[in-house]
Amino acid sequence: MVYEIKVYGVLDESWSNWLGEACIHAERGPDGGVITTLVGDWADQATLFGILDRIRDLNLALLSVTSRGPA
Repeated sequence: MVYEIKVYGVLDESWSNWLGEACIHAERGPDGGVITTLVGDWADQATLFGILDRIRDLNLALLSVTSRGPA
């Protein structure tokens, strides 16, 4: 299943391996802060929750999690 995760804060591509081979893209938000989008094809929800735990460990604010459907 492909998921899109948005967080408030900066992550660059060097974090991709640690975050389950996610594609990472950062851009400026409307308030001038950075919003990072991660897109990954993760096998199941257990893997997704593991990725969310890692985001929590980085102390990044979670903005959204969206399912894009099957890969």
